[in-house]
Amino acid sequence: MTNTNDATSPANPGTNGSVRRIQCWSGPRNISTALMYSWRQRADTTVYDEPFYAHYLSLTGRDHPMFETVVQSQSVDAQTVIDDVILGPCPTPVFFMKQMAHHLLGVPRAFLGQTDNILLTRNPQEMLTSLSVQLPDCGLSDTGLTEQVELLEAILGEGGTPLVIDSQRLLADPPGVLRATCDRLGLPFDEVMLHWPAGPKPEDGSWAPAWYHNVHQSTGFAPYRAKTDPVPERLGPILEQAMPLYDRLLDYAV
Repeated sequence: MTNTNDATSPANPGTNGSVRRIQCWSGPRNISTALMYSWRQRADTTVYDEPFYAHYLSLTGRDHPMFETVVQSQSVDAQTVIDDVILGPCPTPVFFMKQMAHHLLGVPRAFLGQTDNILLTRNPQEMLTSLSVQLPDCGLSDTGLTEQVELLEAILGEGGTPLVIDSQRLLADPPGVLRATCDRLGLPFDEVMLHWPAGPKPEDGSWAPAWYHNVHQSTGFAPYRAKTDPVPERLGPILEQAMPLYDRLLDYAV
């Protein structure tokens, strides 16, 4: 799963055939859909929305909005998703996949060595407040932070340099963070990544009506505004567990 900065190297994990495969492992409420829309603007890139979502819901039975719709919209078999989607045919030189890190539950991970793996994170103090609106019973396992740190440690263990994006830094400086990300991937930065048309996109997952209302109104990355809502008291123990994981990721943020 080692990442490399040399896009021309035959050992580059993101190159499978002639396609550069990039997986962005996010937690929920982390502007991951906006980042997918950003990559969607590139003429050289195809995007895909959360290919393991149906697998995750089928495995856990987690009570998410539009549960049945999601499970019926995708394969629930992780290996099928890996073979047919993640490592399957792609019509463009770059394939960007938005992923939720907690969807890795029960997924064999050997395929990660054939892709570039970005970790997209957000301060849990802000993320948990937002997530609890959609999932009132949310816990640490819903944040993806544990899996993100596992991925980070695996990359470090293989001698690689993790590529971490912090959502606050991205919103504060979209061109700077996107340019640095593209440089790390060995790809040219394209300013079309800074804006996109408002409204739903053909690549949206079937769950978009429940989750994407705000991002469908956007045409670019909104300026960062600190959240002032306090974390609900019942989420205090989760926040206490989440912060050290977030801090570990933040050490490697571009």
